[in-house]
Amino acid sequence: MSLINLENVSFSYDKRINAVSNVTLSVEQGQYVAIIGHNGSGKSTLAKLFNGLVLPDSGSLLVDGLDVLNKKHLLEIRKRVGVVFQNPDNQLVASIVEDDVAFGPENLGVNRNEIGERIDFALSSVGMQNFRHSSPTRLSGGQKQRIAIAGVLALKPKILVLDESTAMLDPQGRKDVLDVALKLNKEQKVTVINITHYMDEVVSADKVIVMNKGKIAMSGTPKEIFRQKQKIEEYKLELPLPAIIADKLIEQGVGIKDGVLTERELAEELCRLK
Repeated sequence: MSLINLENVSFSYDKRINAVSNVTLSVEQGQYVAIIGHNGSGKSTLAKLFNGLVLPDSGSLLVDGLDVLNKKHLLEIRKRVGVVFQNPDNQLVASIVEDDVAFGPENLGVNRNEIGERIDFALSSVGMQNFRHSSPTRLSGGQKQRIAIAGVLALKPKILVLDESTAMLDPQGRKDVLDVALKLNKEQKVTVINITHYMDEVVSADKVIVMNKGKIAMSGTPKEIFRQKQKIEEYKLELPLPAIIADKLIEQGVGIKDGVLTERELAEELCRLK
């Protein structure tokens, strides 16, 4: 079942150059989708389109069957699509973590007992229940981003969109956030859309969409995308480091299989050679 369906969608900020041009794509319920591309490729504009922060100039966009061009649907769409942006400080609004997580449900008029349950659910989902009474200002960047995700989860969205949510984090912070997203997808069946420019973040996705100049340049599984090395370079992207190492080893005649993407896969291949 398609939760998000775009048909020939275009959008421009200045009515001259399309940030998104004639894009057709679908996101199925329970999928983990990665959207990748260099700066200015249109990937973050898609995030804004998904929850109605900007509206298509042309084409059709349905979210869980609701038309974003119908203004009566926008509130319901924004309940269904939660977006976590690049800078967590822009999404944290309270001086105590639990108050921050409660902010969204309170504004939706959720009753107090259910808000408490949602706080418990959201904080446990991101592994931050022990920080319930902490101040967000004392948290690391990765911890702040997890609280931002918890604030979105408290709204009980069907779709979680990470819009460059790891760009300002150190490697451990990036890993923590991605582990949370993958756990939500696999264990709680939350549909996840990860918008990123880090190629190593897409290896666990069900589907990868490569954006270039506002259009979909490539689409497929991670292995299908990474096999097309010439096109990847053309779009100014790089293979994940384990894949680069594997390719170099294959060039030197080492008998490992093609299509290695992760550190685990590389380690398993090297162990197999012993």
